[in-house]
Amino acid sequence: MEQGTGQQASARMGRPPLTERRKAATRLEIAQEAVRLFAAKGVAATSAEEIAQAVGISQRTLWRYFASKEQCVEPLLASGVGVLAERLREWRPGTPLFTVGAGAGRLLTVTPEQAEALRGLIRLTRDEDGLRAVWLQVHQQAEPVFAEAVAEGTGRGAGDLEPRVQAAMINTALRVAVEEWAWNSADGSAAGLHAVLERALRVAAAGLPG
Repeated sequence: MEQGTGQQASARMGRPPLTERRKAATRLEIAQEAVRLFAAKGVAATSAEEIAQAVGISQRTLWRYFASKEQCVEPLLASGVGVLAERLREWRPGTPLFTVGAGAGRLLTVTPEQAEALRGLIRLTRDEDGLRAVWLQVHQQAEPVFAEAVAEGTGRGAGDLEPRVQAAMINTALRVAVEEWAWNSADGSAAGLHAVLERALRVAAAGLPG
């Protein structure tokens, strides 16, 4: 099969082209190695060259993927955004918005290794300002994605007040849930993460007490 034909077939099936999947896999590998080194040595004592060597790429290649060594962790932090956005797009007018809270265990598909890396990374964001900035940036960028998905599912415009507020609530629930799981939960597994996510989304759905 010709390369172009294969990429077209992949696009029709809703999958990114092979080159994009390879890039995503490389980005995730970089993130995992960066977290491992940051946890072992601290961010300041870890160089971009060390991260690149751990992955088996050149430092120049590393800079093609990320603008700074702190940015290397972004793929792990953003892993659930696209999945949650797809769930939000499934909603239709008349369906309660926070029914996404049911079965929240399907929101993130992470391996045990990715869950361990994510938990370690979120713990580092408490004391490492550079990583905390990346974590908050991920959520800032996620909010309009969620608003667009909510708007698509509910028939509103992405710039309307309602989708924006609803997206902000979902975004905050997601961030607080992951932090709660990393900082306070006794269950550091992917299943433990899913349980805290579902709980947080149900709290958001209930809103403020009357």
